[in-house]
Amino acid sequence: MNDFSKGSVKKRIIEQAIPLTLAQVVQMLYNLVDRIYIGHLPDIGELALTGVGITFPITVLIMAFTGLFGIGAVPLFSIARGKGEEKEAEYIMGNAFSLLMISAVILTVACYVFRRPVIFLFGASEASYVYANEYLKISLLGTAFSMLVTGMNGFINAQGFPKFGMVTTILGAVINIILDPVFIFAFDMGVAGAALATVLSQLVAAIWVLNFLTGKKAILRLQRKCMKLSAKRVTSIMGLGVTNFVMQGSNCLVQVVCNNSLQIYGGDLYVGIMTILNSVRELVMLPVMGISIGSQPVLGFNYGAGKNDRVKEGIRFMTLIGSVYTVLAWLIVLLFPKQLIQIFSNDEQTIMEGARALYIYFFGFVFMAFQFAGQSTFQGLGKKKQAVFFSMLRKVVIVTPLTLLLPVLGFGVDGVFLAEPISNIIGGLACFLTMWFTLYKKL
Repeated sequence: MNDFSKGSVKKRIIEQAIPLTLAQVVQMLYNLVDRIYIGHLPDIGELALTGVGITFPITVLIMAFTGLFGIGAVPLFSIARGKGEEKEAEYIMGNAFSLLMISAVILTVACYVFRRPVIFLFGASEASYVYANEYLKISLLGTAFSMLVTGMNGFINAQGFPKFGMVTTILGAVINIILDPVFIFAFDMGVAGAALATVLSQLVAAIWVLNFLTGKKAILRLQRKCMKLSAKRVTSIMGLGVTNFVMQGSNCLVQVVCNNSLQIYGGDLYVGIMTILNSVRELVMLPVMGISIGSQPVLGFNYGAGKNDRVKEGIRFMTLIGSVYTVLAWLIVLLFPKQLIQIFSNDEQTIMEGARALYIYFFGFVFMAFQFAGQSTFQGLGKKKQAVFFSMLRKVVIVTPLTLLLPVLGFGVDGVFLAEPISNIIGGLACFLTMWFTLYKKL
């Protein structure tokens, strides 16, 4: 059903969220499968995993620009559809496509040319640089494909075709899963093989997205005439997309700071452990992200249509489901920490130290549900100033200073891991309570 103002709000959100969550799980397999295979490479697994983990901030930086231009345009697209302004919605989508492709070219060239100093800036040692460089110089070739898939797939979902959006990521991930062991082990390409498999799978997924958005099944199509940039539309897209940009950009900053602090106080072992913790965190966060992102088109459409009661119902439902899930996920992490670490490594020291770090890192995980609920509501309803502020509060104002300060105060590597739960509690509550009293109550 493409009209989100009719029928059960809960059902509309679930219809969006389930395929989106499944799609994100599959999307996550792009990186997870790489890390799993790389972490189990004979003799070099732990160091190679550390090298790949060091390149993660660059991946996050690319995602930040994807969010700035792609994800930032989707709520505007939904609001325009809700108002019946379909031609304007097509121009928003076309402008988002142009911005994504222009930024992809710039990022690819810049990161490739300056990759050596960037890799060391991101916390590499001489030993781990070899693997980081080997992975990065190939994976950068897929930047445009990755940005197109992630940035434009939202326009498929926002038109009421979440199942087609799910196919986008399933298609690419299945190809990646098949090619990874072939390139890594059968062709003995190691880290380079993992990167090549990812690039090829992203290419196939990008072709699928373009084929759908330019084909007859789409309600609103991607057209060349709509790709000419308009200052007004670009400003609106970036104004709303800056929320996701700041969120992802601050994630990049935090990861760089974490890697450098861990390198100083623990060395390559703990940088590798942080790579594993990030992988586990990405995996367990997917359902709450799915329900939050799946809610945005529904909230935005109904807000544009002036149906505030349905918006409020959607916010309550999103918060409840997110809270229940994060409690369950937290319990799983507490009960099976070693088993989660063993997915990525067989090294005994990595397993023992990683399990201990996992306990610290995931403390108070339930508060992430409040962060996502508040953030998604602000973003879905086009409240860019509030969304930007709370993105910066949690990562830039709280996490980054704590990551630098706590190790100096005597917590060592534990201080780096402790900064995350503290920020979840303070930032999550501040974001949700502000949304509830300043926005929800006034709808």
